[in-house]
Amino acid sequence: MTAARKLGCAGLGLLYAAGLLADLIAPGGYAAQDRDHPSARPTPAHWLGTDELGRDRLARLVHGTRVSLFLAPAAAAIATALAAVAGFASAVVARRAGQVLTLAFDVLLSLPLLFLLITLRAALPLQVPPWTSLLITFTLLGLLGWPSSARIVRAAVLSSRDSNYALQARAAGLVHSRLFAVHLLPHLRPVLAAQFLLLIPVFILGEANLGILGLGVVEPLPSWGSLLAELHNLDTLPSEPWRTAPALALLSAVLCFHLAGSRHGESPA
Repeated sequence: MTAARKLGCAGLGLLYAAGLLADLIAPGGYAAQDRDHPSARPTPAHWLGTDELGRDRLARLVHGTRVSLFLAPAAAAIATALAAVAGFASAVVARRAGQVLTLAFDVLLSLPLLFLLITLRAALPLQVPPWTSLLITFTLLGLLGWPSSARIVRAAVLSSRDSNYALQARAAGLVHSRLFAVHLLPHLRPVLAAQFLLLIPVFILGEANLGILGLGVVEPLPSWGSLLAELHNLDTLPSEPWRTAPALALLSAVLCFHLAGSRHGESPA
């Protein structure tokens, strides 16, 4: 393992530990209000100060870390599963049907994911409970983020479907579903794992964009996106640099995922 990958894994470990230990780091909770000290500067009681409602910024940051870092992988798992099914189906069906499916992938890829996500999220009810908005946001990410991975899975299946073991399995009468599960899936696992790791930071950024626009997770439940929405007034940032903590956490997570998934400079096993 390269030094870059070790650094990325260590950084992700710290971020996930902060999310897991959010209740210990900030036992007061993310919704508790200190009405006597709204918009306060950092103090020993509030290490990152308080927001306009007197809520502890550190508490909201660590709880938002839990939301973003634990649900983005869930959305990535949905997208990877859909990509595996769609990519395999487009590779093993009749040639004309496979071309139609590939054309459908291209059409979906031609639509910018962020704009499509914003449009669909805006079309859905916005006045919903916080946990419902959480489910809607990350489910949409999972349902919309699979086409690019499906093309990669299709290419991997096409490269291995004419191998000796696949030809023998088809000659033995295996149906497509069993051929996929028993013979092709083990060879696709590295591809699926790579796509899964690539989609996590994409979905973290997708949620952040929705949150900045007010279409993501509903208050009072925090996420990195909703916390970044508080940075709309850039004039106050030089005098209040602690407010950039959510942006630094987001950038750190994306960088750590990139480093953890990088194999540059690693010698082959």
